[in-house]
Amino acid sequence: MKFHVLTLFPDMIIQGLSQSIIGRAAENGLLSIEAVNIRDYTLDTHTKVDDYPYGGGAGMLMQAQPVYDAWKSVIEKIEPGAAANDSGRHPRTVYLTPQGQNFTQELAKELAKEEDLVLLCGHYEGIDERVLEEIVTDYVSIGDYVLTGGELPAMVMIDAIARMVPGVLNNEASGIHESFEGNLLEYPQYSRPEEWHGKRVPDVLLSGNQKNIDAWRREASVCRTRERRPDMYLQYEKLQRCLDYLKEQKLLHMDMIELINRGQARLVYAKKGNICLYDRASGIYFHTAETPEEGRSALHAMNEDAEVNGGVKLFVLHQDFMREQAEELLLAKELMSCYQAVYTRKEKLSITGLYRLDGKKQEGIAEIRPLTMEHMDIVTANYQTVDDADYIRDRIEKGWMFGAFIEGELAGFSGMHTEGGIGMLEVLPQYRGRYIGKALETYMINLSLERGMIPYGQVAEGNEVSRKLQESLGLCFSKTLVYWMEKM
Repeated sequence: MKFHVLTLFPDMIIQGLSQSIIGRAAENGLLSIEAVNIRDYTLDTHTKVDDYPYGGGAGMLMQAQPVYDAWKSVIEKIEPGAAANDSGRHPRTVYLTPQGQNFTQELAKELAKEEDLVLLCGHYEGIDERVLEEIVTDYVSIGDYVLTGGELPAMVMIDAIARMVPGVLNNEASGIHESFEGNLLEYPQYSRPEEWHGKRVPDVLLSGNQKNIDAWRREASVCRTRERRPDMYLQYEKLQRCLDYLKEQKLLHMDMIELINRGQARLVYAKKGNICLYDRASGIYFHTAETPEEGRSALHAMNEDAEVNGGVKLFVLHQDFMREQAEELLLAKELMSCYQAVYTRKEKLSITGLYRLDGKKQEGIAEIRPLTMEHMDIVTANYQTVDDADYIRDRIEKGWMFGAFIEGELAGFSGMHTEGGIGMLEVLPQYRGRYIGKALETYMINLSLERGMIPYGQVAEGNEVSRKLQESLGLCFSKTLVYWMEKM
């Protein structure tokens, strides 16, 4: 990812971000940070970039021309010719201002998906409105207070966004278990020594029992959030009430249950058994209803919420009777219908005869490891369900696609979708009939259990081959279908 900061103080940006995790990530080529000096683009012989505001008032205002020309220089580097011709898709340009929307972890994740991000730092009394109208796509504030300039907010944003870029954090779980995930603050952390100033590390953390440790951490997060952030705790409580209802039909609603469990869900609508969730990771809406009339209200709420986020693209319905409602209200069409397939046990599956974990090679036995970008072409050529190279690239870069290798050659692959379901399973034709699919599915189920997730996937209606595979591994199926819909 590339950050381009338009500023009057470039040294402040570079020096402030050259240390620790962000500095190492830049050295390793995982991201780049460019500080563009706006003063270099002024036409004034004395390098002046400000003037008095029309209409009077205290202070000086940054002029439009140097800001615009500095921005154009960045655009020209990203897409040569685009700035001069005013063509092409310009990158998102964020103006750091107390008048903007609040910067949140959700927004950090969204911006981390950009290949290039331009950050504009104001100074003095601000910037001429005309250039802001010309170039800015987002107005963002890091808090309800005023600073002397946008440099500190820009560094705060870069730090938060960079943590979401694959590979920046050495421990991939570090980016998942952070404060604000799932409407809960992070649990207390302890290190050596076991006792300090008469205070001991909680015994449960020394027990080695991971199940008990996870339960303690969860409860500690809940208590801390209730005490320190009652506003966040209120949202957490609402989602927990939704969870209680969804669990009444656990197999049918496993996708929505796991969205809440994994901290990806934002509640859009909830009234008794009528619930709509927004998946902050994928941008997909998930909807369930008790009756068509009540479900329609949830659809209206979903549509209104989506307008703020650029409109509804994909959504999932959990009742057949809502399809007609969605087609009428949203002019939507059905993409596919699926059964939920859920692994309900807590014990890992046996891997005997399927793959090895000890690094030893065995004839006919698969070696399973994460895919890299060198496998991108073969995956896109063989994966038929989703014709989206960018989506496949994202899954590989995020470390959620795995390949089964026979004697060093890729024989098949599988992965986890952004919303949390196991899938993307394909076995290359020459390797079919050799239990490669079973090996990959077993690996994904065991990996999900290791990471505290309930393994689930979706099997398209009529796909008997996939259904038999899931049944052979002990997965249970929902009695009714879920429907993937697309707004026209």
